[in-house]
Amino acid sequence: MAWTTFLPQCVFYFQYGFINSCLQSLVMEKFGQDTWDKLRSGQTPSLGGSVKFCSSDVSGISAHVFLKLFGEHFFIFCKKAGYDTMLRTLGGNLIEFIGNLDALHSFLALSYQEMNAPSFRVEMTDDGKMLLHYYSDRKGLHHIVPGIMEAVAREFFDSKVTMVVLNQSEEDERTGKKEHIVFLVNQVPTSPDLDQPVHREVGVWTQSGCRGICFILQVTFTIKSIRKFINSQFVLKSHKQSRLKLRGDPQGRFRNTQPTDSAQSSVLVLSAGQMLWMDSLGCMLYLCSPKLRSLRELQDVGLHLADLAQHDVTRDLVLLNQQRLEELRILSQHLEAEKQKTETLLYAMLPRHIANQLKDGKREFEVCTILFSDVVTFTNICASCEPIAVVHMLNSMYSKFDQLTSVHDVYKVETIGDAYMVVGGVPVPTQTHAHRVANFALGMRIALQCVFVFQIRVGLHTGPVLAGVVGLKMPRYCLFGDTVNTASRMESHGLPDHIHLSATTHRCDCQISNKGGGFTFQQRGQIEVKGKGHMTTYFLLRNLSAADGQLCFISVQF
Repeated sequence: MAWTTFLPQCVFYFQYGFINSCLQSLVMEKFGQDTWDKLRSGQTPSLGGSVKFCSSDVSGISAHVFLKLFGEHFFIFCKKAGYDTMLRTLGGNLIEFIGNLDALHSFLALSYQEMNAPSFRVEMTDDGKMLLHYYSDRKGLHHIVPGIMEAVAREFFDSKVTMVVLNQSEEDERTGKKEHIVFLVNQVPTSPDLDQPVHREVGVWTQSGCRGICFILQVTFTIKSIRKFINSQFVLKSHKQSRLKLRGDPQGRFRNTQPTDSAQSSVLVLSAGQMLWMDSLGCMLYLCSPKLRSLRELQDVGLHLADLAQHDVTRDLVLLNQQRLEELRILSQHLEAEKQKTETLLYAMLPRHIANQLKDGKREFEVCTILFSDVVTFTNICASCEPIAVVHMLNSMYSKFDQLTSVHDVYKVETIGDAYMVVGGVPVPTQTHAHRVANFALGMRIALQCVFVFQIRVGLHTGPVLAGVVGLKMPRYCLFGDTVNTASRMESHGLPDHIHLSATTHRCDCQISNKGGGFTFQQRGQIEVKGKGHMTTYFLLRNLSAADGQLCFISVQF
């Protein structure tokens, strides 16, 4: 039976996209894109209702060979996906690794409710042979197991194993019939056998070193002293040393070489437990469990899950915490993706510098200059013209004003009807905010005189403001504060075809005039301003250092 004939049966039982991705990676890597396209174009049972696989012969590989190849590739695929850290902590050897697979599957089932994982059990015979029992509801997939286990032994434990099927049967359980496969696991020797009997006496360094491996409590090591701290936690300092290298001497004895400097490094293992006095032995027994919270901490202290008691709650805590950390990592990735979408939308609605200030929480500006303008007798114009004519008039006028904002580097805040609002020094602070807005106002007046017959009123005021984006459906960048109200009063109390300034704006413009800026003003004197009382105001007449063409089309340098 060709592997493509058996492939649909294999993949039909897997319900999660991780298996699909691994299968696609295997076929494309080993057999090419054309083979994968042929598999997708078939009429076989679908996986997840989307991808179909064909049953035609493509490469002539038998099903069990392909499944073993899939098992090996699945392990490599898991490593590339970042699961190698978790898998390495299952055990310090292949037996411990297999013994903890079921515990790992039980925790994965908390997140993947529909997952139906196989079960594994290791049996050691009297003659020292290793048997692997495999139980699964899915028939015909047991050839995946040798591929996975051989890859695990090679990648994690630097050893080579081969697996052969000894027995194949079915067992009845409450959940239905399960396939029971017994594998014989043979380890291929890759180094000299060091398990042969050696001389019972070893070197002096080894004898003294082995005694130093025991945990030493930082209290007087007597029963009387320990009883004083019987309810306390004990911190044990273990020395993490490399594997000892043995070599023979002429007398037939074996002694170990001195460990390297890196082997002298030590780690602290915090354990919690209780002291029990053993009358029959005449000694104190310390029953404890290491206090670990994650697989990373487990690795740091050189332990594996197999080193923890089978029913120790620490095993559950480590696995559950690792699962929560992975879920948190995935949520963080989703949050970052949503954050990028939000920023993209924000940049689409607002200028980038405004959006950046909004994200940074910068809202208060100590000084800026605000301009308001409106059309004189706009109500009468609307009454005497067709609505579409009014729209065209405002659109033409605002288009010219918008061009001027780029010329003088000021920010257009909003337009409401015939009112036009501009600010200088926000959102990008600048010392020439008043001068930019003053030149913009002169440019507005010149642009209208060349095209339109109506007049506008313009008002300017300088002071502090708060800035921020308001609204949900149509968010807008708005300015708040008394400076906005005063600037609006300067416009409403102004005269047609005049640029009305407050005293604060006049002082700012005079500073540039004294440096050769060329602004000329006319003092209006004291006027009654609604809500403000008496104010001294001015009219901006012209900028002697800039021609009309410069004010309309060229930015004036200060």
